[in-house]
Parts: sequence; structure tokens; C-alpha cells
Amino acid sequence: MNPAEFTPTPDLTMEVSRLHDELQMRDQLVQQLSQELFRLVKGTPGLVPSAETSERQQVEAQALRDQLHEVEQQVAFYQDQLSDKDSEIYQLRQSVQELGDRSRMLEQVVQDLPNLYRKKFEERLETVRDRVAALQQENRNLQSELQSLNYRLATSSHRPGSLNLPDFEPEAAPVPTFGNA
Repeated sequence: MNPAEFTPTPDLTMEVSRLHDELQMRDQLVQQLSQELFRLVKGTPGLVPSAETSERQQVEAQALRDQLHEVEQQVAFYQDQLSDKDSEIYQLRQSVQELGDRSRMLEQVVQDLPNLYRKKFEERLETVRDRVAALQQENRNLQSELQSLNYRLATSSHRPGSLNLPDFEPEAAPVPTFGNA
């Protein structure tokens, strides 16, 4: 991902803007201080400073050098912070890119799920259909065998000298048991 493609969050934008403004202010202060220092060091030609004025200027120059040193330290500090923020922004851009890629992959998986489930369901349903068809065939065979036995039983019961057994319906009451005899 190209860092130029990243859209920073409002918080980061505000922080970078604030730091940039502070850096500009510090740069202006450094510029003013350097001009003042140059003016003090250079002085005006032909003017002979008195010892008291020279001493006061040295004290002011030292104070300005100290301020300049402090400002340079602050500038270095803010530059380090900006560098850290830039690194953090780059890492966040990388994360956004990776998460975007992963999101697109997951969206594709979610779109493919109905077809996958439909295929798996059909596969399972096929085995159930085969089993139902086998049970239905077995049921037809048993019904046919039962009808054949009923027919034989009926024809044998009409012969002279044969036993007349009652006809049991397929939904007859259960056979009674005689306990623990």
C-alpha cells in the first residue's frame, strides 16, 4: 500500500496539524532569536560599547543562546514525535490494507457458503433418498409376501378337514403375553 493512498483519521490529522503549527512557531522564534543575536554580535560600526553595555549584551547573548538551545531541543523533540507518528501512520496503513484484504476474502467465503451448504445437503439427502427407496422396496416385497401368505392361508382354510384360523388384520392388537410363565 502506498502511503499517499492512506486517509488519516481526524485525530491524527489534528495532532499533526497542531505539531506542524508549533514547529512553525518555533522556527519563527529561532529566526527572530538568530536575527537578534546577529544584531547583538555584529553591532553597529563606529559605536564603541562601554564595559557595562558589553557585559549586559553578553548576558543577553548568553540568555539568547540558552533560549536557542532550548528551542533546538524542542524542535528535535517534535521532529522525533513527527517521525514516530509517521511510522505509526505507515503501520496503520499496512494494517488497514491487510484487514481490507482479509475482509474481501471473508466476503467471498460468505457469498460461497449457500452454494457449499446446498451441495453438502444434496449429498446427505441423496443417501437418505437411497435408504428410503430401499426401505420402500423392502416394504413392497414384504407386503407382497404377506398377501401371498394370506392367500395361501385363505385357500388352505377352505379345504375340508383343515383348520379355520381367524384372519388377523395388519393393524391387529398386540399378541398377549402370559407373564413369567
